[in-house]
Amino acid sequence: MDQQWLSVGKLVNTHGIRGEVKVFSQTDFPEERFAPKSVLTLLNEENGQQLKVEVLSAREHKGMFILKLKGFDNINEVEKYKGWSLKVSREDLVDLEEGEYYQHQIIGCKAVSDEGVELGVITEILVPGANDVWVIQQPKGKQLLIPVIDQVVLDVDIPNKTVKVHLMEGLI
Repeated sequence: MDQQWLSVGKLVNTHGIRGEVKVFSQTDFPEERFAPKSVLTLLNEENGQQLKVEVLSAREHKGMFILKLKGFDNINEVEKYKGWSLKVSREDLVDLEEGEYYQHQIIGCKAVSDEGVELGVITEILVPGANDVWVIQQPKGKQLLIPVIDQVVLDVDIPNKTVKVHLMEGLI
């Protein structure tokens, strides 16, 4: 599978008997990704099986989304897809405003302090609540956690894969 996929949700369960599915959203754009006529790819992460699906309808319900997919009219037809991921290809990215970035663009960037000290490479993004936290793998093996706030993240240069940060007191 040479295509690059981005997760937009995970099919966690069925909903009712008419073929609706309960989806845990993993996108900042659910109104676009789950809109009627949207085409998504169901992907089984374990074996690489994939299936293109079209959204007929969607509604938010208790922090999840209930989707009706074209061609699936009863619970037995959708049951086997529980646990599968909903993906879109990188070509289907939504344009972001200036100063906004996709997680896959940040991961792999080199982090440099505002004093010119190379801190390491961003390997992971945590989403604990109020703000994201970037995990920087330092050369000596330790991890550095950087909160993504204006006082700390000074500049993000996606083309050069570098991020300039200000190390506030107590971060190291």
